[in-house]
Formats: sequence, structure tokens, C-alpha cells
Amino acid sequence: VAAFGTASSALDLQAVPQQTIVEQLAIVPIAAFLPAEGPSDIPTSFVREERIGRGDSVASLLNRLGIQDDAAFAFLRQAREAQIVFRQLRPGKIVTARISENGALQELVFPLNMDKGVDRVLLVQRNGSGFTALEQDLRLESHTEIKSAEITYSLFGATDAAGIPDGIAMQIADIFGGDIDFHRDLRKGDRFSLTYEVLTHLGKPVRSGRILAAEFVNNGKAFRALWFQGSDGQGGYYTGDGKNIRKAFLRSPLEFSRVTSGFTMSRFHPILQKWRAHTGVDYGAPTGTRVKATGDGIVEFAGNQGGYGRVIVLRHQSSYSTVYGHLSGFAAGLKKGARVTQGDVIGYVGATGLATGPHLHYEFRVNNVFRNPLTIALPGAPPLPADQLPRFSEYAKEILARLALVKGSNIALLD
Repeated sequence: VAAFGTASSALDLQAVPQQTIVEQLAIVPIAAFLPAEGPSDIPTSFVREERIGRGDSVASLLNRLGIQDDAAFAFLRQAREAQIVFRQLRPGKIVTARISENGALQELVFPLNMDKGVDRVLLVQRNGSGFTALEQDLRLESHTEIKSAEITYSLFGATDAAGIPDGIAMQIADIFGGDIDFHRDLRKGDRFSLTYEVLTHLGKPVRSGRILAAEFVNNGKAFRALWFQGSDGQGGYYTGDGKNIRKAFLRSPLEFSRVTSGFTMSRFHPILQKWRAHTGVDYGAPTGTRVKATGDGIVEFAGNQGGYGRVIVLRHQSSYSTVYGHLSGFAAGLKKGARVTQGDVIGYVGATGLATGPHLHYEFRVNNVFRNPLTIALPGAPPLPADQLPRFSEYAKEILARLALVKGSNIALLD
């Protein structure tokens, strides 16, 4: 049941009887609205977070955190245990500070670079009239992210558009580097889907972990990789049917670069000004770019050698060897007889020897015969042992189902 009331628009409000009433309101003090405990219970410290940017100094970082405390800055600069802050201002780290209402530092949590796979922080705390600093391990929790993206320009462009960390992009190149040359083989429209670990502390991301599964479709051909750790504790990446995706050699010793000179039996040398064979591949890259060992091996030579300049020669198994020339320097501790693992950083791009500019000269030899590293069929690594295949099959079925969830999702495109 509903009732409606109507009024004529011609109603004269002035004809309605009106009466003015004045009432005295009681005055209530502001304190009556505060908690019974009084203003002393209002917090007097605040928590701020800031991400370290390129070009940041300790002073600029503290200023953005709202810290106005000369004693705190002096402690960081002078205390031996706190000086590590000045040496590890790596962009991207998130620094947390608890400060008083007048800008005095109460506590600073500064993430340290990883040491032997352990995440640590430097904890600086006010202690009476001074400060203390000590390193602590972080308790990390692992969460899983599932992402998908499409290549329109480059791998990094696609991962950036999809919000995928650079560290995961590097892993994609490492995992599929034996099948896909990321310098030459990428095509617009190539797609990839992956699930990977994100390590968090107190609910906040600290760093990305390992790729758990990935599928990369390159020029219409699909490549899959699943991380699996066997009963012997050894882990690796395998195809859906248990074949080892890892090749005995990476296709390229650089993560990302461009080929400036290919393998040929006749090339005009820009310095010697004559025609001669070019028995390797040149990769143009800035000085200092990291150079990786393309396979497990032993350092046969590391030093200066004629036109190669600073060069490293690695011996792999019995018949394979690789050469890395024109380096600006070697990795710390690298010397003849040292054992290296595929993917280890062994040196840095330079322009030593007969070089017109910074680049890496890379050679691949089989029984001391030069072979083209871009086209040679690379030997594979051993597959999973037969006794581990049943457990792997169950695991593969589960994790591939996760990848299937994102195949129909929105693809991140790079404009």
C-alpha cells in the first residue's frame, strides 16, 4: 500500500504561520571528544618507505624519508658496521624508516645485497643517546605469480608492459637460450606464458625467485620448460615429456646484444685492412657488459694474447672449447685451472687487442676446428632418469594446467 501527497505549485508559503524560537546550547569542551587516556596516547613516531633511485645518495634518501637527524647521518658515515649503506645504494631497494614527529630517526631497515643466496637487512636502531647497527636474516615467504605477454618489439619491452621483473626476463633468455637466439630469432607476435616465484617479507615483495614453468611460442613453434627437482636434490628445466631443455652450451655468451660481425671465411678486417677469415661472432655491447660461460668447463687460458687482447679460453668435456676476446677485465678469482659452470660471469666486454670499439669476439671450436656458434647443433644435457619420470609426469600435469589458465587471458602489448 502506498500513499502520495501532492501540493499545488501555487501554494503561498508566506501564508503559512511561522514562529521564531531561540534556544541556549550548552558549550562542550574539545577535550570531551578525546579518548579518556588523554593526548599522551597519540603516536609520536611514523613509518615511511622510499625506493632507492638512480643517482641517490644517502643524504638524499634520508631527506625523502623525512629524517632530519645529523647524529643519525654521522653514525651511518662513521660507524664501521653501518658504512655498508653507502656501498650498497642499489636502485630499486625499498628502505623503511621509523621517525619521530620532529624527524629524529628511531629505526632504519636497509636491505643488503644477497650473500650466498641469503636475504639480509641492516637494522639501525636508536639506543638512548646513540645508535646500534646489526645485520639480520630475512624470513621470506614464497608466492606464485602467473603472467602472459606478447612480443611487439623486444623481450624486455613485453615483460615491462606485463609487470614482470627484469630478473625473470633474464631467466627466460637463459632457459630458452639453447633453442632461441634472442638476438636474431624474436618475431613480432611471439608469445610467452609463465609462472614464477615472488619472495615477500611481511607481505611486501623483496625479489623475484625462480621460474617454475614457462611456454615460449617463437615463430609459431612452442617451447616448454618445467622446473623439477629430483630425489637426488638436483634441479633443472625439462620439457613436458622429461627431456632436459638445457643444452650443453648456451647459444650466446651475452644476455642481450646485437651481432656486428658474423662467422665467415672472408671478411675485410677494419684494422689490418686486408681480407681474412672471421672465425667467430662479434657481439656489440657497452664496455663492462657481463660475459657468461656458455658451458661447464675449465679455464685453459686467461690473459693477453695478440689481437684477441684480454681473452679467456675454456675447455669443455674432451672435444669442445670456447674463446672470449677483447675483454676489459676478468671476473674476480678467475685463473687458469678454475672450474666454471654454464652461466657464470667470467669477464666483461671491452675493446682490447685489435678492436675498433667495445664488443665481444666469441669462438666455438670442436676438436680445435672453428665452427659457427650461431648455426651449429648444440649437444643436449642428459634427460631425467627413468625412475623419476612417474613423479615428474604428475608434477608436469599440475603445473601445465596453471599455464593453461593464462593462455586465454589478456596479453600485455608494448605500444
